[in-house]
Amino acid sequence: MSVFKGSGVALITPFKEDGSINYDKVKELVEFHIENKTDAIIVAGTTGEASTLPDTDHINLVSKTVEYAKGRIPVIGGSGSNDTKHGIYLSQELEKVGVDGLLIVTPYYNRSNNSGYIKHYEAIANSVNVPIILYNVPGRTGVKLPIEVIKKLSEHKNIVGIKEASGDITYVGEIARICGLDFDIYSGNDDIIVPVMSLGGIGVISVLANTHPKETHEMCQAYLDGNVTKARDLQLKFNGYVHSLFTETNPIPVKKAMNLMGLQVGGLRAPLDELSPEATEKLVAEMKKLGMDV
Repeated sequence: MSVFKGSGVALITPFKEDGSINYDKVKELVEFHIENKTDAIIVAGTTGEASTLPDTDHINLVSKTVEYAKGRIPVIGGSGSNDTKHGIYLSQELEKVGVDGLLIVTPYYNRSNNSGYIKHYEAIANSVNVPIILYNVPGRTGVKLPIEVIKKLSEHKNIVGIKEASGDITYVGEIARICGLDFDIYSGNDDIIVPVMSLGGIGVISVLANTHPKETHEMCQAYLDGNVTKARDLQLKFNGYVHSLFTETNPIPVKKAMNLMGLQVGGLRAPLDELSPEATEKLVAEMKKLGMDV
């Protein structure tokens, strides 16, 4: 069974001036996404700066998000690690706080072989009883998860899908062909949501949805409803802006955009830094093209 279909927001983590998590703002953002028809909230992932969240912050952030959601929207917690034991620990702790699913990134830096990846994911999947979405993002991890590994993992009862963020549409097609359409595929790239869905994908885990939740939902829902023209038109309308959200490392640009919109989500945890003036100029120009109040 799918954890969700449509637009899942890869939620930013709002910070106060002292660098602590702004839980009042987290609550506000949860309501913002429910009101604007986002289909799921993915918390403590890449866009949520999980790599700079100590375990106590990480677990508490996910717990609070579940609490604020009150069962009105699925909450998926990021629990990936390059340390299998740590991945098991985080996954079990997030299961305890009531997540609807887990997003688990490919182990990074200490790159494994195929049997190691399989054992890593199976160890985590065997330790919990919630659905798991694999997360393939070679631009971050240095690893493009081999298709044969994905095929093997797709046979595990708890591993239900993949967030695919390689940008390689041929690779997406091979996942769909070899794993079958019962294995859920979510685009991890906002500029190819519709192309991924055309190959059997059922939605996106989206950075764009942080600023445009309603429109990202509508793009996915239009495709799911068979209105390919509407979905395509929305994809093309937003792609210039989407590209400006990735001129520098995510979530630097999207947090800048949210602050320019008046959402007051705060800054970034080091080593991430404020968006450069050149990238800000490009971002603002694309925001203005969409009629956003900057």
